[in-house]
Amino acid sequence: MKKILLLFIIFPTLAFAGSDDIKKSGFLKKPISTEVDKLEITEPKNKIIIIFNHGQSSNDSKKKNKCTWIGNVRNMASLIGEKVKGKEIMVYNFCTNHLEGDQMLEKYPLWHKKYVGPYKGKHKLEKRVDANIKLIEQLVSMGVPKKQIIVTGHSCGGLMTLMLFAKHPNAAGGGISFNQACFGKISKKYKAAKVGPEAALESFKKKKPGPSVVRQLQIDEIKSSKNLPLLAFTHPKDSYEGLLSDWLDEIPGLERIIISEDYTINGQKCFKEHANEKEPVKDGHRMDHATCFQYYNPKILDYISSRI
Repeated sequence: MKKILLLFIIFPTLAFAGSDDIKKSGFLKKPISTEVDKLEITEPKNKIIIIFNHGQSSNDSKKKNKCTWIGNVRNMASLIGEKVKGKEIMVYNFCTNHLEGDQMLEKYPLWHKKYVGPYKGKHKLEKRVDANIKLIEQLVSMGVPKKQIIVTGHSCGGLMTLMLFAKHPNAAGGGISFNQACFGKISKKYKAAKVGPEAALESFKKKKPGPSVVRQLQIDEIKSSKNLPLLAFTHPKDSYEGLLSDWLDEIPGLERIIISEDYTINGQKCFKEHANEKEPVKDGHRMDHATCFQYYNPKILDYISSRI
């Protein structure tokens, strides 16, 4: 009998926990649930809209009926109803995993050197940028002041948030990126803690030259920004890009916050909470999912206040 070896490539970050699945775009409710409300806003001038962009389970291909889960948006949902300068916060969960890149990197096995770039057409993250711009325009047409729209995202969604403001610096009031990453567990797989970031990235480039080129082009475009007044959260034990995030410090206007050095925040051990279970955080990439991350809510609210 022939043995079949199945190879799985996991990209950050989209895991599903059954009853935790949120499958549609819409306004999140408080307390958080899998149900969302339609894009309807009363008194739009008195609202602050936070757009939340999920992670991805693939770098460039589409995934039908895949969006996010409760644990991923729990902390953003904790801000619902808060008021900043008299304006009430609403949080819109934005599902864009149905999009795919023009070249679709998954056509080329990322463990092989067949694909070397350059990328032809628009990458999935660029199409997600375009989708966010259209959503922002729709919200503005409904009466929400542009400065009262804040774009946020986790993992691939976080990298997309940085790309959006690099391309469209005045698209919205501000942006917040959580553990931006979209090219696999580079920090862990290539042993950045042991060999250093430069050597780890060189190994990544040799192993996956095409994705390495795409990643660097996206970073270079973000770094070319003259002013990017955003917040970016990172964690050194993020297995994806944790020790490879120092390039964020080179961006004028951006404030980088290192969440912690371990899996505690302000002395509190961090846990992820799903519908029917609670588990400790074991990867820094998930720290913004943990309820202890709400320690940073005042910082996020202060940032929003400074932008509106």
